[in-house]
Amino acid sequence: MEEKLQKPGYAALRRFRESKSGATYFITANLAGRGPVLESAELTDAVSQHWRNLEADGSWTVRTAVVMPDHLHLLVDLSGRTSLAEGMRMFKSRLTPAMRGHGLKWQEGFYEHQMRESDDMLPVFLYIYLNPYRADLLQVDQIWPGYHCCPEDWKWFGGLTRESMPQPEWLR
Repeated sequence: MEEKLQKPGYAALRRFRESKSGATYFITANLAGRGPVLESAELTDAVSQHWRNLEADGSWTVRTAVVMPDHLHLLVDLSGRTSLAEGMRMFKSRLTPAMRGHGLKWQEGFYEHQMRESDDMLPVFLYIYLNPYRADLLQVDQIWPGYHCCPEDWKWFGGLTRESMPQPEWLR
């Protein structure tokens, strides 16, 4: 019987992965094949519903997120209830039925960066918020339906926007 070989990059990603209760993580999850289909309203709604379900069960708090056509960015505060890997496993697996209906599946693994308490969060919020604009998926006077910012963070971040739209200098 053949042994399933792990890709060296994936093993390297997991080797030093740790979960710290209360830590903030910037996460990226990609579709296998990276086809432009996650932006359908049905899948965008399913993705946001599943991250909200994990918030409701106390796994994490999603501070800001964006569902792109072929990937997803999340900035989450991890609770002590589950590890980061377990939270992402639950998130992806619960979405599998909805994705399977569209012929989609997740790329194995995910990428994460643990934020330090001293890190400025503004660049991460801007990166996530501006992702669809920089990918030319919409005009500067439109709002991306797959964007989310929790109310506590929107209090400070939303005030930086131009009525929920990006400042022109942000897109240079």
